[in-house]
Formats: sequence, C-alpha cells, structure tokens
Amino acid sequence: MVQATAIDGRVLYAKITRRLIPYLFLLYIVAYVDRVNVGFAAMDMKRQLHFSDTVYGTGAGIFFLGYALFDMPSNLMLRKVGTRLWIGRIMITWGIVAACMMFIHSPRSFYILRFLLGVAEAGFVPGMLLYLTFWFPSHERARAVAKFMTATSLAGVIGGPISSALLRLDGVAGLSGWQWLFLAEGIPTVLLGVSVLFVLRDGPEKAEWLDSQEKLWLAGELERDRTLYGAGEHGNLMDVFKMPAVWMLAGVYVVIQIGVYVVNLWMPLILSSLADGRMGRDASLIARYATVPYVLAAIFTVIVGWSSDRWNERRGHLAGCMVLVAVGFAWAAVAHDVAVALCALSLAAIGLWSTMGPFWALMTRMVKGAAAAGGVAMITTLGGLGGFTGPYLTGRLRDATHSFAGGLYGISGLALCAAVLSLSVRQQRASHEKR
Repeated sequence: MVQATAIDGRVLYAKITRRLIPYLFLLYIVAYVDRVNVGFAAMDMKRQLHFSDTVYGTGAGIFFLGYALFDMPSNLMLRKVGTRLWIGRIMITWGIVAACMMFIHSPRSFYILRFLLGVAEAGFVPGMLLYLTFWFPSHERARAVAKFMTATSLAGVIGGPISSALLRLDGVAGLSGWQWLFLAEGIPTVLLGVSVLFVLRDGPEKAEWLDSQEKLWLAGELERDRTLYGAGEHGNLMDVFKMPAVWMLAGVYVVIQIGVYVVNLWMPLILSSLADGRMGRDASLIARYATVPYVLAAIFTVIVGWSSDRWNERRGHLAGCMVLVAVGFAWAAVAHDVAVALCALSLAAIGLWSTMGPFWALMTRMVKGAAAAGGVAMITTLGGLGGFTGPYLTGRLRDATHSFAGGLYGISGLALCAAVLSLSVRQQRASHEKR
C-alpha cells in the first residue's frame, strides 16, 4: 500500500505520454499519408491514365476491403507475438507496397496495389489503440487517444504541402509527379518500421524507463479500471460479439469512416470542381488549400478529447460531433465556390476527427484481453467497409449525376442517424455495482 500511495498518477501519466505519444504519433502520420496520398495524386493520375470517377472511387475504396479482411486476424496475431514485432512487420510491408504504387498503369494495377496496401496495413490502427489500453486507464484514455489520433488530421496538414512539392517534380527522371509522390512517401515508412523493432516496448512490464513501484501502481490502476467498468467480466473473444453496445458503436464507426474517407479521398476533387481557370487544374495549389480542414480538425480533436476526459462523459461528446458532421456535409452539398466548400468541409472534418477520443475511450473501457483485441479489430474491420463504401459510391454518383451533392446529402443523413445511435449506447458496469 505504501508503494501505491507513493506514486503521483498525474506525473506518471505525463511521463508515459512523453515517452509514447510523440513516437506513436509519428508512426501514424506516416501510415495515414501513405493511405490517403492517392487523394492528392488523383487529379494528375486520373488525367494521365484516363481514369473515370468510378475507377478512381473504386480503387481508392478497395484499400478498405483488404484492410477489413485481415484486420482482426492481424490484431489477434499482435497479442500473440507482441506489439514491437508485429507493428514493425506491418510498417515495413506497407511501406514497400506504398512505394510500388508508382507502377500503376491501368485500372487493374490500381485495384491490385490498393488492395494489397490494405492487406499490408491491416491491424495497425486497432493494434495501436489496443496498445494504449496497456498504459492508460479509461479515465485518461480519451486524451491519449485524441493526441494519437490527431496524426490523422495533421497527416493532411503535413501531407498537403509535401505532396504539393512532389507533384511539381513532374518529368524529373522520366517520372510523373504522382509517381514521385508514391515513391518518396513510401520509403520513410519502411525506415520507421525498422526503428519500431528497436524503440517500442510490448507493455509497461518491459519498459526499462519505469521503475518497479511505477509498474506496480499502474498495474493496480488498470485492474481497478477494468473492474469498475465491467471489462473484467468480458475478457473472452466471443464476449464481444454478445454485447449490444459494441455493435451499436460499430454502426457509429462505419458512418465516421465513410465521412473521413470522403474528406480524405475526394476533398481535392470536390474543391477543384468548384474552382475556376488555372486553380481548378493545378493539383499542387488545391493540395495546399486542402490543408485547412485538417489544421482545424487537429486542434478540436485535442480540445474535445480533453473535455471528454474532464467530465468523464463520452456519449454526448460523440453525438455532438456527429451533428457537426451532418451540418458540414449538408452545407458542402450546396456550396458553389471554393471558400464556402472549405468552410463546410472544415466543419465536417472537425466533427469527424473529434469523435476519436470519446469513441475509443467508450469502447475500450468495456472489454479486456482477447475481447479488447477482437472488439477493436471488429469495429475497425466494419469501419473499413465504410471506408470502401463512401469513396466508391461518391464516384458512382458523381459519374451518374455529374454532381457531388447527392453523396454529400446521403452522408449528412447517416451522420444524424449515428448521433442518435451514440446517445442510445448503454455502458455496462461491473455486476457487483449494478443496482
């Protein structure tokens, strides 16, 4: 007991955050850039390879089919072999595939490489989210997840200017600008994958930068948290499939992913469709404009994560974010110039990315062990199907109607449904605490 009371929790969590979050943040930025850089390459690639919107939407979305098929097996394998080895393997293989995207020459090669990229990256996000549960109890988790997840918005901030610069290398060494983009953004992933093997630790018990008292205190806090919120009663893999709350959250996450990847993969094309003259044809200029929503999303992701932890409230924060998403996409559907579309898509992006902290804090406090690995993987797997559906249907509707409005209105309606579903989630407490 003396050992437990000798530890200042705030100091320890700050120490863990400093050691883990910046590095995990860097890994996720690189991962996300490789996943969505096809959105920045789209204008030039479509023009040079004569791809229709349907072909582009299918190829952009098919990544998520490969991801969905292998996400759960990959996350379960992570629990067996350890975070360090498995995340390192994931990053090295997807970096190689990402660089090979430069060899796309036909719709078929586009589909194959995007599918393989999804297979290679499967397990990374749920693996990282599961990894955070090894270090942070649920009352600290929304902030940790939010800081980690801001990488997905800052990837747009960083990826936009980098992609813009790489696209201007068009013709250098006989390569198109979009080919340089895929090559130059794939190589760092491989290098970081190698670094994971030397930097990452599988859990607190193997962290040499924690002393024995800190490890003991943290283990006690994590166990108390699992008991308080019922996770201790849900540790088997099959438990997660019997929990209505998990399925409801999966439905919300599908909608989130539909919205996220419509923003990521179609925003440059939406903006260029509203631009006039040279601006509408300049992919590098559109890429710079497209960074604005990501900057705002990064700021609000941290604010909402802090607020969710401050009040220990998840469902209301999640629902409020989804209402912002609905308003943003409906506004974008009626936009007639780039400035208005940027404001609307910024509002949608703020809502979408700000869900990450409260959503994953709510999900991961319900389960532990194999159920946590399986539950997180199940949700990200279903989310992958949303990631395919959004870009694919957007392309189909764009070709059929010559407008983005129909797809944007559809996502707005889904976001309102997700807001209602978020409020309907009921969190289970431990059986000894039930009244």
